[in-house]
Amino acid sequence: MADSMEEDMEDPQPLQQDLTCPVCQGVYRDPVLLHCSHSFCRECLQRSSEVNKKCPVCREVFEEGQAISNRALSSACETFLRQNNWRSNQKRPSEDTCNLHLKPLELYCEKDEEPLCADCVTLHNTHRLWSLRDGAPICRKELSFKVQIFEKKVDSYKKMTLKLNNAVEYIKHQAKQAENQIKAEFERLRAVLVTEEALRLKALSTEEDEKIADINELIETTNKDIIALKELIETLKKEMGNEDLALLRNFQNLKRKAQWTGADPCLSDDSLLDMGKHVGALSFKIWKKMQAHVKYYPVLLNPNTASPWLSLSSDLSEVKESSERLTVPDNPDRFDPCVFVLGAEGYTTGKHKWDVIVGDNPKWIVGVCNESVARKKKFTVSTNRGVWSIGLSKGVYTALTAKRQELQVQQRPERIRIKLNIEKGEVSFWDGGAAKHLITLTHKFEEKLFPIFGPGLHSTPMVLAPGKIAVHTS
Repeated sequence: MADSMEEDMEDPQPLQQDLTCPVCQGVYRDPVLLHCSHSFCRECLQRSSEVNKKCPVCREVFEEGQAISNRALSSACETFLRQNNWRSNQKRPSEDTCNLHLKPLELYCEKDEEPLCADCVTLHNTHRLWSLRDGAPICRKELSFKVQIFEKKVDSYKKMTLKLNNAVEYIKHQAKQAENQIKAEFERLRAVLVTEEALRLKALSTEEDEKIADINELIETTNKDIIALKELIETLKKEMGNEDLALLRNFQNLKRKAQWTGADPCLSDDSLLDMGKHVGALSFKIWKKMQAHVKYYPVLLNPNTASPWLSLSSDLSEVKESSERLTVPDNPDRFDPCVFVLGAEGYTTGKHKWDVIVGDNPKWIVGVCNESVARKKKFTVSTNRGVWSIGLSKGVYTALTAKRQELQVQQRPERIRIKLNIEKGEVSFWDGGAAKHLITLTHKFEEKLFPIFGPGLHSTPMVLAPGKIAVHTS
């Protein structure tokens, strides 16, 4: 008999099962009893009640405060633990178990994007559930899409870095070109313009440094973005190689990290040098000191808007077809593929007048346009596209309105005069040589207007005629 009792004491499993909490699978700690007669650890019941007020075993609804301490069960548990020195070896929740039910994680909820145990199913009964084996590929596939997007973005950033480096070289070319022009002009006027020359070279150098510094900063930022994207890609690839459960547990955190909010690199609207500021109408700006040598142009060309198929003179007063496509930055304000160039200055108020020498070119367009005119796509030149102009094509002079209007011209004009009155909403075109009015187009102008020039693909240049200078002193 005694031997039998000793054997029962050595084998505590049956008694341990009677003293095991159905939620945490450990020996009861501070057990409480529900009306349905089921007992649980007080902490386990409190954690379960945060989800719903149902018995974890029979699912019978209970109200808060109905559970009472089960002192008899508590005493039995303490005796059992004391006799068997069980507490040190008591089963504890692991990372592979549900935090609520402390049961193995065996399922994956596609909606909530988290692993579940079997008892969690009732809490997700309207959701689509997968086994861990089937859920992991879903997450891996979504992360794979992220990786592909980021890899494409890295390629795009690398290409943009090349464009930015080319832009730096082009700015240096512009700066060198402007420097040579400035030096030549000041050499001609050296006797009275030594101080003026130094000031202009300094302004050019300062803007060159500023423009290059801005782009170099963008290059540095882009390179950092490339490194960050590569690190993010490597992190995602590494995490994708983890065990299914580890991946699924960390999936939401990975998905939050797998975001890219940085702006894509690009040249800003004013990224290139303002050539009109440095070399445009340079003589006119110093006319007070060298009036006899001054030429004044009411309008100058903006090389940063010129089509790659157009070649501009160094003083920005002539434009003609280039024999080959020029290598220039693809900045936002440049016309491509349309073959146009804008004036260097835009207008929002006032009266303005300029003459364009078209010579014997068989095809050309001159006029004004909105600042928002399309730059990167082909379009039909028309007033309803924000361009008010006239042109010559196939021997016919035409006002380029929505409904084309042929102009009656007795003799071929070599000089076209454009008069712009913004307040009146008028732009008129004249035969500048004969001073004969051709047509007036009207519109309520609401944007900044720029002179626009389409010289056609011909070797004869379209030339901006210098204006008359009248100096009055008192």
